[in-house]
Amino acid sequence: MAFVLARQYLSLSQFIDRFMKYYIRLLLLLMISPFRKPVQPLGPCVTKFRVWPNDLDVFMHMNNGAYLTIMDLARTDMMIRAGIVKGMVNRRWYPVVVAETIRFKHSLKLFQQYEIETEVVCWDHRAFYLVQTFTRNDEFVAKAAVEARFLSTSGKRIPVSDLLVMMGHTSPSPPMPAWISDWQHAQPGMSEPQFIEE
Repeated sequence: MAFVLARQYLSLSQFIDRFMKYYIRLLLLLMISPFRKPVQPLGPCVTKFRVWPNDLDVFMHMNNGAYLTIMDLARTDMMIRAGIVKGMVNRRWYPVVVAETIRFKHSLKLFQQYEIETEVVCWDHRAFYLVQTFTRNDEFVAKAAVEARFLSTSGKRIPVSDLLVMMGHTSPSPPMPAWISDWQHAQPGMSEPQFIEE
């Protein structure tokens, strides 16, 4: 009985944490972002946030997992301000993260304000490659690389070329930075069974 109650309490606390950390911020974005300065569909887009108490770990720094949640919100802000959400909804497309990695330089503490700059740096026929940079008062905090694709609600993969047409973007991709290319080529090994078993 105690175990069941503990599990229920844990599930409730996890829901509350997720609700506070993500959904309230998402609701604020949905209300505010349409009225903020528009951005280009591929960025850059600067989004401001503040460290909330439920973002913290036991050492009173923003938890590393919270960074990934906030990155998701920053990408949402960019799509809203770029004006592409309506086109995505009409086509029943939605973005998914295929891979992401983050490198930390400094920590963020309670109630500190920080910014995330989100930008698509290149793409191929399957995916967009984004860089998201955290700064606090112009001080570098962390940088993340994200590989993102789009799917339809039927599960079909949407070619990047279709997204670019919807965005009205006709220019070719900039050259892929060497470090992103290295990161991209390292990813398949993480899906191999022997890697997982080790």
